[in-house]
Formats: sequence, structure tokens, C-alpha cells
Amino acid sequence: MQTITRKSLLYKTNVEYGDYCINHVLGCSHGCLYPCYAYLLKKRTGSVKDYKEWTEPKIVGNAIELLKKEVKKHNNLKSKSVHLCFTTDPFMYKQPEIISLTEDILAYLIVYTDVQECTILTKGVYTITGLPIADHFKYGITLVSLNEDFRKKYEPGASPLKDRIEALYYMSRAGAKTWISIEPYPTPNIIEQDINEILDAVKFVNKIVFGRMNYNSLAAGYEEFYKEQAKKVSEFCLKNGIECYIKKGMV
Repeated sequence: MQTITRKSLLYKTNVEYGDYCINHVLGCSHGCLYPCYAYLLKKRTGSVKDYKEWTEPKIVGNAIELLKKEVKKHNNLKSKSVHLCFTTDPFMYKQPEIISLTEDILAYLIVYTDVQECTILTKGVYTITGLPIADHFKYGITLVSLNEDFRKKYEPGASPLKDRIEALYYMSRAGAKTWISIEPYPTPNIIEQDINEILDAVKFVNKIVFGRMNYNSLAAGYEEFYKEQAKKVSEFCLKNGIECYIKKGMV
């Protein structure tokens, strides 16, 4: 796998997933076609030239070196949370080099810093057996459908949905806090489905995040639909004692 060199790795963020974020890979072989915000961003800024280049990820070769330097600048991340990742996937499906680098980053954060929590969001599959790391994990998956044909069309390089859910359940049983991001949730003109079926499949999680589909003209004009879905998510979470976060613009 190709590598790139960066001048910085640890970034402050105001997003709900953490105080800081790490994006230690450029590109993503999942190749999501919603379209993908991260791809649009990187193409607009000139980081990648096209979809083909985007789906051929490159790892940050000096990631650990940067991390060791930067945690000191941020008070050793004392009582802070770190999210992996916003513009790529930390456990990219069938990408062992990326998974290995993610493990190294997590191991360093847990063992050598005062970080309070590491938040993960993936469309890949990952399970761990060491509870010391699991205790610091908030492990999440993106799941916007249970339809595997939809997954193959819109998330062609990502892991099968069943495998994704099974890994999430394993992490939950191992002691990790688990969560699910139902975003970007597709509108009925893209796929007809019942969101309650998705919710029932992950009712063991600690938190659910729900958000609409953006950057896709097919999802325009569905404000009432998203309000209805947001209400269903909120009511489900309230009934089952699950933390709920509805993205802005939904209600």
C-alpha cells in the first residue's frame, strides 16, 4: 500500500463524536456512492483527482511519529476523547495494513496517554479480545439498511451488513460501549424499507445517531419523511433506554 507524509495528525473538532479526531488514511476502498461527503471534500481540495484514486487508499506513513509528538501539545489528551475517523474508515474492509495502523494508534492512545475514550466508526468488521482496550472503546458502525443489494450498490467495497452487525454485537458482549450511525438514511424513492427493522437489529447498542442523506438531489423535498423517521428513532431509544442523537435539520 502506498504511503503519504503529513505535517499533522491530531485535529480538534466540534463534532459530537469527540474532542479530537485522527484521519490516518487518505481515501477509502469502500467507495460509497451516496455520494460520500469525504470524497467530495477531498476532491474539492485537490487531495484526490477522481473516484478511482479515492478508492485506492494511502496510509500516513509517519502517523505514529506525529501522534507521539502531538499528544504532548494537547496536555497528553487528559480527560479528552478521540474519534477515528471523519474522512476515512479506521477498519477498512479487507485492508490489513490500515487495520494494523489503527490498532497501533489505539494501543498508543490507551497505554501512553490519558485519553478518556476512543470512538470508532466503521463500515468494516473488527473484533478484539483484550478488554483493557475494549473498556476505552466506543465502537460504532454505519448501518442505513438491512438490504444487501442496496449495500452492494451504494457501499460496494464495504463489509456485508450481517457481518457488520455481528461484529458490533461481539464488541458489545466484550464490554465495549457500542453505537450505530444511521446516516445518510435513504429516502423511499431510493429504497423502500422500515426503519424499525434496522432499530430492532441493533437494540443492544448504547447510542443511536440518526441523520438524513445530503448532497444527493434524489433526497431533496423529503423533510416530512425525515421528521417521521426521526420521531421513530427517538421513541425507540426512549423505550429501550438508548442514548439518542438526532442530527440538526431533521426536526
